[in-house]
Formats: sequence, structure tokens, C-alpha cells
Amino acid sequence: MQRRDFMKFAGLGALAFPRLGKSGAPDFQALEKQPAKPNIVIILADDQGWGDLSINGNSNLATPHIDSLARDGALFDRFYVCPVCSPTRAEFLTGRYHPRGGVSGVSTGEERLNRDEQTIAEVFRAASYATGAFGKWHNGTQYPYHPNGRGFDEFYGFCSGHWGTYFDPPLEHNGQPVQGKGYLADDLTDHALQFIETHQQRPFFCYVPLNIPHAPMQVPDQFYTKFAEREVKLRGLNPAAEDLGFTRAALAMCENIDWNVGRILRRLDELKLAENTIVIYFSDNGPNSNRWNGGMKGMKGSTDEGGVRAPFLIRWPGHIAAGKRVPQIAGAIDLLPTLADLAAIPSAHRKPLDGQSLKPLLLDYDVRLPDRMIFSHWSRKVSVRTQRYRLDHEGKLFDMEADPGQTRDVTTEQPVIAKNLAQAVARWKKEVLAGLHDEDRPFTVGYPDFPSTTLPARDGVAHGHIKRSAHAPNCSYFTNWTSTDDAITWDVVVETPGKYEVVVYYTCPAAEVGATVELSLNGSRVQGVISEANDPPLRGAEHDRFPRKSESYVKDFKPSRLGMIEFQQGRGLLTLRALKLPGKQVMDLRALLLTLHAGDAATK
Repeated sequence: MQRRDFMKFAGLGALAFPRLGKSGAPDFQALEKQPAKPNIVIILADDQGWGDLSINGNSNLATPHIDSLARDGALFDRFYVCPVCSPTRAEFLTGRYHPRGGVSGVSTGEERLNRDEQTIAEVFRAASYATGAFGKWHNGTQYPYHPNGRGFDEFYGFCSGHWGTYFDPPLEHNGQPVQGKGYLADDLTDHALQFIETHQQRPFFCYVPLNIPHAPMQVPDQFYTKFAEREVKLRGLNPAAEDLGFTRAALAMCENIDWNVGRILRRLDELKLAENTIVIYFSDNGPNSNRWNGGMKGMKGSTDEGGVRAPFLIRWPGHIAAGKRVPQIAGAIDLLPTLADLAAIPSAHRKPLDGQSLKPLLLDYDVRLPDRMIFSHWSRKVSVRTQRYRLDHEGKLFDMEADPGQTRDVTTEQPVIAKNLAQAVARWKKEVLAGLHDEDRPFTVGYPDFPSTTLPARDGVAHGHIKRSAHAPNCSYFTNWTSTDDAITWDVVVETPGKYEVVVYYTCPAAEVGATVELSLNGSRVQGVISEANDPPLRGAEHDRFPRKSESYVKDFKPSRLGMIEFQQGRGLLTLRALKLPGKQVMDLRALLLTLHAGDAATK
């Protein structure tokens, strides 16, 4: 009996068919033991290219644990994400193209996913799954943009786009500041493992967005030593432009990822959960440097093939055939519908999805899916991919089967295809990009369910002499605050009126203490004095394997309580300024922490 006929005969849904025995017949005993809902583990790398895995032909490194997912499950040959971080995460979370959710950038609020978007975590939590995220979020910091407001019961990591140090870094756990322990990727994996162990008796959805190989290029000695002086045999498209020091550090970081993936797989085996756990591994964009990537054109930030083609491997023992290769194009937008379909969660999407379920491809259904188009966008540049062709953002057409490096424009040879794809891009731009940068979204403050709101320097605007500690806002702090004419502002909306405790995270040398600062909003004010010195050294450089380009170094910022302030509900410009400056500077500022007073929160 064919599998398709057996399912029809038994009246079973697509998920419920039993694993096959050695003879190829259905294993009814396994069906009786099979839990109703599979666990989900999703591991997302940050800035790892398609070519940064040994299974994809890179002999510069070894990634046996990640590769094992393809040996024991399926590998997608053509899987597409976005050119940069936060858009890919938004598409994975929603099953929709990222501009639909308001994600237009990677910092200063542009990375936030609109509040009316439904996330994959909300879908699975509604189906009684325990949900946890451990790593780099990058789709909003303030609740309800925060992961705890987007369907995740537990969050440990950081919400920004990148971090300044990967050893003992400052992090958060469910909105509360904590100190990380050891190497960040290892620490994130530790917490994911604890989550799996804690929730092993119920279905769980565990999302592990690791922070590497994103810069700064930091990795423990046990991984770096292998590559420190090693010859890099496979090189990028332009070897003269490749920074081999950067490449070596990236390769070492990828092997650290592989080690942590091995830890997760081993724990699933130890807890006897592997048979009923779907494990997915992919990355969020192309490689973050000019290094070997299978001869593809483009890297991170590019809408060409090399910037958006990512590794994608998925394992579900007994359901997805071992060693399966899927040639059909697919993308991050497909993960929500696919996983909900595999877990037999009824469709109740609030908005139309752009993605489609890949279950027929994964479970060998005898169906033929129609050809499709997958669009890639960044900074108003749009390209489109079909199974065979890519039309780039300049309107040039490439036959990706014959010319994967996009070296020869075939527009004149295939004018009809080029015209149809160009028209499709024009329609997509008109529908999806319209109004993308027009939204007016202040930063949210004050929810009783999540009373503490962090307003980092990243989201503030500096006035006067004040500068950022680095060009990239994500992990920066404000410095050079030297005048009472200077100020820092945040565009905020207070959701819950009441009394708020104000804490600043600052550094200040002993010779400069004594500045009086004031925080004000819509006529409400609180003043405080920076009365205690805190002058720690910069951290991060001691762990860098390659000089950083845009990421700020960090310091151990100390909390100082300014006092209580009463906010009315509504929008305004939250302003921090100095009223009295006895020294040469006020302070360096990392963030404000506003906490709704418990008594007020309880009555709202």
C-alpha cells in the first residue's frame, strides 16, 4: 500500500502517518507511541554564508554536527533569506515579507516588527507549546515589541542588532538585566538546553538565534588556535580583497556553532526526545566578508544570490527521509506555514501569508508544486528568484542553472521572461514597499504586564556636542556630553499613567562627578545628581581576533537611581539634560531604565 493511499484509508491527516518499518510498511507500534505534537528546535546563525559549512563543499572547516542534520534529514539546495539580519528574522517569525511588518532597517527602531503581526511563537503557544528564545532577537526592544510580548514565555539574550563583547557580556532575562557567563554562544546554548530539559514533558518550541559569526570577531582559543596560522585554501571571488584574518576568525566561530549544535543534538538524544523533535538549522543572510561562498555573486547586504542564499537543513526522524535533497526554491517566509502544518496546528493566521507549506516536499507527497517567485529586498533594491532565473535589482536577467555566478546577462535571449519578472517586481514594490518608511512609531513605555522599559542609547537622539561611541548605533553609548546645552531625547508614548522609577546606566570619572541631570516629559520632571564615580576600562579589544570596523567597545555601566517621575498617558519627547556641570563632562550614558511603580501597575 502506498503511503498516500494508507493515509486516505486510515483517515489520518498528513502529520499522523506512522514512520516506516524496515520493510517499508507502516510501523503501527510506533504510531501508538507517537506523541501528538512534535517538539521544535530552530537554530539560526548570524552572518554565516551558504558556503560556511563543510557539507556545502567548504574544506576550510569541518561542521559535522550541522552536516548530520542533512545526513539524517533533508537539505534544501536553494533556500532564500534577506540580505541582512532583522528582515530575515521578521520573515521567519511571520511568514510574510518583512516590509509588510514595518521592518525597514536594523537599528534605531526600524528593526521593530509591527505590533499587529502574528508571530510563529504566538501560533505555537496558542497550541499549548512552551516557547523560549535564547540569543539575538533584533525585532524590537521595548514591550510589546520585546520577545516576551511576541509569544515567547522565556527570553535570554539581547534585543539589539549586534553586541560589543562576547565574553561575560551584559544581557537580559525576561526584561531584567543579567550578566552573561563565559562565551556568549555557549551561554545561549546552555540556557536553551535548560529550557529543553525543563519542558521535556510537554511540547516545546525552542528558538536559538546565535550571535555569530557576526562581528566583533571573537572566539575562544580552543576554536581559534586551529585557524590562527592555517592556510585558507578556498578563497572568495576576489582573493586580493579577502581579509584572511577575518576569514580565519569566521571559520573558527562557525566551528563553535557546530560544537553547540552538537550539544543540542546530544541532549535531545539523552532525554530521548530526538525521535519526536523537528530540528532546523539556517542562517539570516550571506557571509559578512568576502570569503568562499560557492562562487556566488554578492555577500551580506546584497540582493544577489550570494547575499540571500542560505544553508537550510531540517531533521525529523521517521518522517523526513534521511539524506533527502530538495531542489525546489524555498525561503524563510515558508517556515511558519511549514512548521504549523507539520505540527497539525490549524490555520488561524490574522493576515495573508507570503510563504507556503513545504510539507509536501519534505514528506515525499506525490504532488507537483507550481513554480514560484521569491523576492529579496534591502534598501529599496529588489531582486526576484524563480526556480531557474534571477532578475537582479538593476533589471538584468541571469540563468542560475547555467550561470550561478551571475556573470552573463541573458535579457536579450529571454526577453519575455525578463519582461514578466520586471513587471512582477514592479507590482511587488507597489504593493509591499508602499509607505515602508512613512510609519510614525514612538518607543513604547509602561505596560503593567512588563513594567520595566529599557531605552538604550541606540534608540535616542543626541543634541549638541554629544556623540555615539561608534558609527553603528546598535551597541553604542553616548559620550562627549560636555555642556548644559546638550541633550538626549527619545520619542516615546506612555501607555500606562503612573509613577515611574528612573535609573540611568552610566560611567563617570571621579574628577567629573557632581553633575545634576533632569529627565522631563510633557511637563513632568525629576532631577538627580551623578554623585558616585564609575570609571571602568573599555572592554572587548582584548578578545578581538580581527580589528573591528563599526561595533562599539563596551564598559561596565553602573545603574544610578535618579528618582521617581509621574507620567501621564500619551506621547511626548522624553528629554535628558544637565542642569549643573561642575566638571568637564556629565557622564557616558548606555541606557535609561523606566519601571512602572508596582502600586500604580496593580491599579491600572
